[in-house]
Amino acid sequence: MHICKICCTFAPKMKMNMTIKQFWEQIKIRQWGKYVVTLLAFLVVFLFVGPQSMLHFIHRHREIKRMEEQRDLYRSEAEKVEQEIRILQDVDSLERFAREHYYMHTPNEDIYLVDE
Repeated sequence: MHICKICCTFAPKMKMNMTIKQFWEQIKIRQWGKYVVTLLAFLVVFLFVGPQSMLHFIHRHREIKRMEEQRDLYRSEAEKVEQEIRILQDVDSLERFAREHYYMHTPNEDIYLVDE
């Protein structure tokens, strides 16, 4: 291919009344257009496509926050249970717990339930 044909295919056609400056501006706009299209394509891929996209990142971030809240809830419940276990190590408190929650009693005793 001749070099002039290559230039003519990639560069805009120069009109007879167009100045060199206007011709150069058209070439600049076309060059920047390639960069803008490439940048937009990259942003679309980055934001919406694939397992490493921004949408997936936001979804995983929300899921991590939800799981951390669950973890904190379970830890606080575990601390409460451990505290109850420590309290119930004593025989008197174990007997009181059984009477209050399971309505247990000794053989010679009567239980009366009063609703408040």
